[in-house]
Amino acid sequence: MTVVRRMTVCVLILAAGGTAVALLAPAGWGSPAVIMVTDGHSARTYQEVVAAVADTPGWLSALAAHLPALGLLVLLLLLAWTGWTGWRQHTPRGVGALLVLAGTVLAYGLSEALKLVVDQGRPCRAFGELTIWEHCPPVGDLSFPSNHSTVAGALATGLVLLAPRLALVAVPTAVVVAAMRVVAGVHYPHDVLAGLLLGATITAALLVALAPRNRTDGGRYWV
Repeated sequence: MTVVRRMTVCVLILAAGGTAVALLAPAGWGSPAVIMVTDGHSARTYQEVVAAVADTPGWLSALAAHLPALGLLVLLLLLAWTGWTGWRQHTPRGVGALLVLAGTVLAYGLSEALKLVVDQGRPCRAFGELTIWEHCPPVGDLSFPSNHSTVAGALATGLVLLAPRLALVAVPTAVVVAAMRVVAGVHYPHDVLAGLLLGATITAALLVALAPRNRTDGGRYWV
């Protein structure tokens, strides 16, 4: 793949991912007031999910609320293992793992910036009468997109591209991380979907643009 083709593919990935994230953003984003989403499919799904788990025993909900953090730890450990084996075997996986880590940090920063632009309030404040697993974040802690989901999407996408066999673990783990943020009551479904897409877009674009060529397998850029 030539440099021009790399850059073209990178731009297409960024354009597609950016468009998808923008379409998921709530109507009215960019207005000076905090947006409170109470209508639409995502809001209804949030209410249904939270209501369905409202009677979960406290000890079980407390344990389940930690699943997103555990999932991110699993993804980070898989990335560390992938990078270590890459350096040891002198393959592009070593550099690729560093690029995935950089992409994850970049995606997280972008998610924080998007929160300030979109200015969407937490669903647990829009539907204050619902019982949720976690304490609702304080006023000013915005919702779109989900940071946990962004990090999970970035790490999982990097792992899939660097070591496709890990997709059977990485993809379901990222989905669980995202889904549990909705189940816990602190994000809408569109928040976590946007986060997954944002993380995946940044990591994929960075690997396409900068990952070194593997000289031993006919020109692939990751293994």
